[in-house]
Amino acid sequence: MSMTITLAPRRPFSVGRLCLNLTIWTAALLWFLPILVAVWVAIHPASEQGSFNLFAPLTLQNFIHAWQAAPFGRYFLNTIMLVLMIVICQLVLATMAAYALVRFGLKWSGVLFSLILLQLMISPDVLILNNYKTIGAFGLRDSLLGIALPYFASAFAIFLLRQTFKSIPLVLEEAAIVEGASRFYILRRIYIPLAKPIYVAFALVSISFHWNDFLWPLVISDSVNVRPLTVGLQLFSAPEQGVQWALIGAATLITSLPLLLLFLVFQRQFVQSFMRAGIR
Repeated sequence: MSMTITLAPRRPFSVGRLCLNLTIWTAALLWFLPILVAVWVAIHPASEQGSFNLFAPLTLQNFIHAWQAAPFGRYFLNTIMLVLMIVICQLVLATMAAYALVRFGLKWSGVLFSLILLQLMISPDVLILNNYKTIGAFGLRDSLLGIALPYFASAFAIFLLRQTFKSIPLVLEEAAIVEGASRFYILRRIYIPLAKPIYVAFALVSISFHWNDFLWPLVISDSVNVRPLTVGLQLFSAPEQGVQWALIGAATLITSLPLLLLFLVFQRQFVQSFMRAGIR
């Protein structure tokens, strides 16, 4: 028995495809260039920062000095607690709001959903002054809860979950109701498992955004006890201390490393979740 192997035809050479590939690789290199510079200045002594000598000695002392120059342990703990608080509250509130808009048959559900979507058109920076006054009136200034509270309700999460819940057949819920299941049981056992890709996609985006958020935590926090990583990182560029590029590069890598590892670990789930979210 003879076996015939059919090779796929080779694509003809195209100048347009070559230019497109060169453009993509150039854009990727430009995007990655700041990271390369940060790595270079972080692993070389301060005396070698401006030479870019390939044979310059390597060192990890910059990371040790950066870690000792600021309470990074406290900054990491504050940031993790802050991000977890925000993401959990966003997912819980968005789940309940989306389910209510889809299945409770509210008379003005369309108007309510339109008002919720208005939040997407307003930049959070525009509301800093009003949020500062509100948080101060609640007595929550300089606290993790005060930093997180304005982000508890996410219109983007409600939008994604509402569209996903609408695509789930009503027959599943009706069958569960006939069997005596409660609303909470239906939500927990039917809707949430079927919307898992949306939860993963939104959680990754929300974690990335709030991990890197700077302006609002800077405005509302005053002490080290509640200061997140992004606010603590500014200490290395204080004018009175001078710009220490080696420490800045090392501190930047320390703060961005958890997000980089998170993306590398969940890269496939991240891409697949957004593809499914876009299809739905």
